[in-house]
Amino acid sequence: MNAMTGHSLSSQISPQAKTEALNVLSFLDDFSDELEGLFDLIAPNPHLRMVVHLLNGHFSGKTVTPTALIGASRVPYATANRKLKEVIAAGLIEQRPRTKTGKSFSMHPSELLLEQWMQVSGRIRRLAEMQFGGQQDDETSKDYYFGGSYAAARSIPPLSVLQEPLKVPGGVRVLVHGDPTFMVMDTLKRQFEQVIGSEISQRAFSIDRLREEALRNAERSTSRYDIIAVDLPWIGEFAEKNVLMPLDQAMDVTRLDPSDFHTAGWQAAHWGGRAYGVPAQTTPELLLYRRDLFADAGLEPPATTDDLLEAARTLHNPRRGLHGIAWNAARGTALGHTVLMTMADFGQPVLDIPEIAGGFDTRNLAAGGYRPTIDTDAGRRAAEFLIELLQFSPADILSMSWYERIRPYAEGRIAMAYGYTLLAPYFELDESSPAYGQTGYLPHPAGPGANPVAPVGGYVMGIPANLPSERVPAAVEALTVFTSPEAQKLYIQNGSRTNPRYSVASDPEVRRASPIFEAVDAMSWRDELQFWPRPPVPEIVDIIRICGEEFHDMLRGITTPQHALRKAQARADALMGPNGKP
Repeated sequence: MNAMTGHSLSSQISPQAKTEALNVLSFLDDFSDELEGLFDLIAPNPHLRMVVHLLNGHFSGKTVTPTALIGASRVPYATANRKLKEVIAAGLIEQRPRTKTGKSFSMHPSELLLEQWMQVSGRIRRLAEMQFGGQQDDETSKDYYFGGSYAAARSIPPLSVLQEPLKVPGGVRVLVHGDPTFMVMDTLKRQFEQVIGSEISQRAFSIDRLREEALRNAERSTSRYDIIAVDLPWIGEFAEKNVLMPLDQAMDVTRLDPSDFHTAGWQAAHWGGRAYGVPAQTTPELLLYRRDLFADAGLEPPATTDDLLEAARTLHNPRRGLHGIAWNAARGTALGHTVLMTMADFGQPVLDIPEIAGGFDTRNLAAGGYRPTIDTDAGRRAAEFLIELLQFSPADILSMSWYERIRPYAEGRIAMAYGYTLLAPYFELDESSPAYGQTGYLPHPAGPGANPVAPVGGYVMGIPANLPSERVPAAVEALTVFTSPEAQKLYIQNGSRTNPRYSVASDPEVRRASPIFEAVDAMSWRDELQFWPRPPVPEIVDIIRICGEEFHDMLRGITTPQHALRKAQARADALMGPNGKP
C-alpha cells in the first residue's frame, strides 16, 4: 500500500500498540506461570489457560485453532478436549468453518466472553493498583470510589467476529486517505481480517490523488474497490456523478444507529436527503493553543478573533524562535479551505444558503439555485483578518498546509495553530514534544456578531456505484464493521484522534486517552460542530481552489483585498453555470 510521503508517525505510535486488555492478559499468563511453578500441588487451570490464549489471539489478529487451545491448556489431551467442550457449551467460544467441508474450525471469543472480559480486566487492574500501589493516582481512585468502575463496566467491548465469514473473491478492497486514522486501520489489518473472515487490501493516497482515483474508478465498467473513503466536501459531486451508491440502496441504514453519530458528521454524509456514506472520521478544525504559554503570559483562551490577534501579538517572539500562530496558507486547496472557514468565523458561508437557528440550511443544496457569496462585507473582514495574521506567523507561512502547520507546533515553535484533530497524534503521543499534555482545544474564535464554529472535516466510507451486485453484501458487512463503535474505539486505543460517534466519546477508556474527545463532544452538544462552512456542492472543490489562488496573491501583496474578492467572486460566478441564480 502507499503510505503518506514524508509524514511518518512511526516514532510516536507503536505498530503493535497494546490495549489495556492485552496487558492484563499478559499479567494473568505470567501470574499463572508463577503459581504453577511454585508447588506441584497447584495444577494448571485449563479453562483459564484456554480463554487467555483465545483472547490473546483475537486481540493480536492471529488465527486460533482447537489444537492450539488444547496445547495452551497445560493438561493431558483427553482432559483438555473435555474442558474445551465445556467452554464451548458455556457460550464463550464461537467456531467458524475454515474449509468448505466444515471439518476444520477456527476459534473466536463470543460476544458474551468479550463483554465479561472487559468487566473483569478493569477490576483486575484496579485490584492490583489498590493492593500494591502501582501507578494509581487521585483520578483513578476517584473513578473507583465514585462510580467510575460501574461506568467502565459499560465500556464498549472489543470487536467480535462475524458469525459467518465474508466470502468475497480476492478479499475486501478498500481505498483510503493516507492520514493517521486510516494508517491505524492498516496497522490493525490482521485483526480486522480475523473479524470479517476475509483478506483486506488497502490502498492509501494523498487527498488530491484520492479524489482523482475515486473519479477514475467511477469511469471503469466495474469498481476496483469495495469501499472508498470520501472527503466530506465531495459528497455532492460524487452523488451527482454517480461515484457512490446511496446507502439505502445497499442496506438497511438503521443498522448503523444513525442517532449515535455526531449530528453534523451524519448530515454531511447526505445529498438530496439520502446518505451516501458512513462517517469514519469526524475531525473538526480547531484552534490548538499552548496552555502553558498562555498561563505564563497571563492570557485567557481566545474566544473572539480580536482575542486571537492579541494573543498572537503577545506570544510572537521570532528572536526566541517562537511564532504566534500557524495556519493553512499554501496556494490553492490549502489556503482555500482557510478562506472558507475564516468567512464562517465572521458569520457567512461561501454560498447564499438560508440562515436557520444554529447555522445555515444545507438540506436543499441538491435542488441547486445557490450562488457564491465571496465579495461581501464578511469576505472583506475575513481577508483583512488573514492579512493581520501574517504579522504573527512564521516566515514560510505561505507554503504551509495540512502537516506543515502542525509540525512546528509539535516542535514548540508555534504558540497556536488551526488544525484538524486527526493530526493531534503528532504531539499528543510524543512525550518529547513541548505541546505534549499542554494543548487546549477550542472552536474557531468568532468575529464580531458571529458565533464560534468548529468546521467539520473528515471522511465517510461509501460503496462505489459500479460495484458488482454480488460483492455488495460483503461490502456492506465490512463497512458496518469498520465504522462500528467497537472499531472506532480500537482505532483510538491505537493512536487515532478522530471519532464520529457519541457512544465512543462517552466511553471512559476513550476519555482517558485524550481530552480531544470530551472537548469535541461538548462542541457538538453546543451546536458548534458545523459543516456549512464547506457546503458539499459539486462545485466546492473548484471554489476552494479559486479562493486559494486569489487570496494567495493578496497575501503576497500582488493584489489588494478588494481586487482579490472581486476576482474570486467573478471566477466562482462563471463556474456555477445553471446552478447560479438568474
